[in-house]
Amino acid sequence: MAVPQNRTTKSKRNMRRSHDSLVAANPNECSNCGELKRPHHVCPSCGHYDSRQVVAVGREVDVDEDAA
Repeated sequence: MAVPQNRTTKSKRNMRRSHDSLVAANPNECSNCGELKRPHHVCPSCGHYDSRQVVAVGREVDVDEDAA
């Protein structure tokens, strides 16, 4: 089995992990409705992509709590 000969220092360990951090999202504004959306994705609020409707977004339905 592979066993380390010497202890890895905090400095070397943290230098190895320097590229593991998360990067912030890069949202774009939808050209149709103005909401923020992910680049190269369909807008979740209006269903438009590249200035055309590609997904039909239905209206929300109210559900009775006691009817379910």
